[in-house]
Amino acid sequence: MSIVACAVGRLGPDGPWIGFAPTLDDGYAIVLGSTSGRTARAVADASDLLAMALVYFEDALDEPPDELAATHGDIGALVRHVAEQEIDAERRRLVAEAVDAIDDGLAVDVVIARLARALPLEADPVARLTARATRILEQSA
Repeated sequence: MSIVACAVGRLGPDGPWIGFAPTLDDGYAIVLGSTSGRTARAVADASDLLAMALVYFEDALDEPPDELAATHGDIGALVRHVAEQEIDAERRRLVAEAVDAIDDGLAVDVVIARLARALPLEADPVARLTARATRILEQSA
């Protein structure tokens, strides 16, 4: 059985797309795909998932393939998963506020601000995802 990934964007105009897919152990994987159909994946942590949600709402990456493009609902489920799994009470509260903003359809700038507060002191989300993608591709080569 193959679980289809949701792509949040492409790392550069000709670069791989990056996205996420649920895993059988109730987690998520980062998934990278090329135009040739080759994919690579690695276990995603909460910061990876929040970074993907941020780049989705910021529209910070090039457009993903239409057939794989994540939806608002996909991102809401992703962030909800992070909130449910978070063990730090303060970070769980911050992620839950982001979930509420997504679910309530608040303005994009409000959603971005709430997601950013849940990801404090992290690198720029695009830089984080680009670095993760580079490591994943090196390991799968």
